[in-house]
Amino acid sequence: MTDDIHTDEPPDSRQKNNHRRTIGPVPNLEEHVKPDWWKGIFNHLYLKTDGDVVDDQRITSSEIDRIIEILHLEPDQKILDLCCGQGRHTLELARRGYNAEGLDQSHYLIQRARSTAKKEGLSVRFREGDARRLPYRTDTYDVVLVLGNSFGYLDSVEEDLRILTELRRILKPWGRVLLDVADGEYLKEHFQPRSWEWIDRTMFVCRERSLSLDAQRLISREVITDVNKGVVADQFYAERLYTPDALRRLLERAGFSSITFHEIATESQRNQDLGMMERRYIVTAVTRKEWSSTKTRGQKKAKNVVVLLGDPSRPDALKPSCTFDDDDFYTIDQMKAALRELPGYRFTYLSRHETMLQDLTRLKGKIDYVFNLCDEGFNNDPRKELHVPALLEMLGIPYTGSGPQALAFCYDKSLVHGVAREMRIPVPDSCFITPGDRTYDIGINFPVIVKPNEGDSSYGITQKSIAHSVEELADIINSLRAKMGYDHSLLIEEFLTGKDISVGIIGNPPGCCTVLPITEEDYSALPPDLPRICGYEAKWLPDSPYGMIVSRPAELPEETEKAIVRCCIALFERLKCRDYCRFDWRLDEHGNPKLLEVNPNPGWCWDGHLAKMAKYAGISYPEMLGRILKAAEERFGMDHEKVAQEGDKETLSLDLDREEA
Repeated sequence: MTDDIHTDEPPDSRQKNNHRRTIGPVPNLEEHVKPDWWKGIFNHLYLKTDGDVVDDQRITSSEIDRIIEILHLEPDQKILDLCCGQGRHTLELARRGYNAEGLDQSHYLIQRARSTAKKEGLSVRFREGDARRLPYRTDTYDVVLVLGNSFGYLDSVEEDLRILTELRRILKPWGRVLLDVADGEYLKEHFQPRSWEWIDRTMFVCRERSLSLDAQRLISREVITDVNKGVVADQFYAERLYTPDALRRLLERAGFSSITFHEIATESQRNQDLGMMERRYIVTAVTRKEWSSTKTRGQKKAKNVVVLLGDPSRPDALKPSCTFDDDDFYTIDQMKAALRELPGYRFTYLSRHETMLQDLTRLKGKIDYVFNLCDEGFNNDPRKELHVPALLEMLGIPYTGSGPQALAFCYDKSLVHGVAREMRIPVPDSCFITPGDRTYDIGINFPVIVKPNEGDSSYGITQKSIAHSVEELADIINSLRAKMGYDHSLLIEEFLTGKDISVGIIGNPPGCCTVLPITEEDYSALPPDLPRICGYEAKWLPDSPYGMIVSRPAELPEETEKAIVRCCIALFERLKCRDYCRFDWRLDEHGNPKLLEVNPNPGWCWDGHLAKMAKYAGISYPEMLGRILKAAEERFGMDHEKVAQEGDKETLSLDLDREEA
């Protein structure tokens, strides 16, 4: 006697109707569940018994809408649909332009998925495989989906944990997993012990259900009958009933964080026995981890580059919480991911400022140069941003970006305005206020904007920085001094109301350089009562109204654009900027451009102004970083074949965060 009869092929019509396909009544359903029941049940009959849900394109489309809403998916993200079945979700994502692929253990369903993709002309990859041993490299995917209540099939919680651990392995740092799971707490109390329903005009299914002995799994039996052929299948299966608390604990054990539960409704054409799909929820989680080290393949030589960063262990007064938060760590991980895509480099990351001098001294002679991304400044003090390149020059280590002189000069907005005036480059009318000034004869028409004269990251520039009268001006100055201290100079400028624009340059004029597309800030979503400025709130407080500001390619008269670019290149050379720089301008009410500030070593983050400009030029984030490196290498006169000796590579063994690409 056999427990159940499974097949991956349609039934043979030549078989006699009296062939026995059922074992009759059983007292204990659990005794008849095979450990690997899921290997035989997902065939053509599955598409019939569950077809009211899994074969309904309208339902699939609705579920994908919900997934996109929850995850805010982007087309360039790499998505794995695990336990994809016949690929209904994978294919729908592909139809919408997403980069998705699928994996399932069922040969029959994978063949169906491939056939559908071929018929629709979709380039989608489907593979057969076991979720416990995924055939993918570490740090591959941005998102993994486990849909259709496919989590919880295995015999033990430990095996489910093994799946989650595998998902964490193949996810990139800050990658996300989304599970569509039955509400175990509800189903324990409300499952239907017996039911039956027609699944088409000639077939019906009878179901029995009971809880397992430990009450942790729901055991189901399906007897599928064809009115012409009799019983065609008698199959048993079991699914674990996870409560939200139990699933949260399991995800945490696997190393996930930011675990969030979301609602989702179940629809059905027949709307009869929905079984495990009757009530379900979606849970999302994030993997916070470092990139894994990988060996450089196919390269005998690689440039050894140290990447200098801000120190996450120290306070940072410019950040809203005065410390590195999840957004900062995500930004760093995105940068590391981008650098990993650049061939021919070995990157070592150094962010511990307490030992920076000792670490760099030990690395001297063993590295080719430093990629200086420490725009926070030494010890996260923005006034000491110039100290980092000064230290590198003392050690004789080449580095990317501007030198101490350019950083010191451009840190002072008033000095930059003075140089610009000398070069006949237009700037706003302004008044410099020293720390000791108590009376002000500004000589500028209102409205005006008050800024810290020294500094970056728009610190001290908010919606309250605009003054329309002498009284408002005095209040703003007093407020800034109370916040920043009385040892800071201030700059009062005429408030320009035209387009707010930025220009980015990568390279080293007058030689080879790239002027990126000019961008302007789009203030259309900002409430009309707020001043049109891209200040601290826009850059650091995404939940504020200023978080709705977006950058877009600027629409400027050709002569205006040419004049701005000509001025930027001249300033780049005059101020001794190097490798990359950003220039901020604003038009007055008549459309005349005026220089606001010059930003050597501008923000390098994946979603910053420079990266957005590069994207408009068709330059990816990894390519942008690569161009900055190449600009520095050309400035060094570095032979691209000349790298640190092979024997020296083994000496890069400091306790640092190291990666290769």
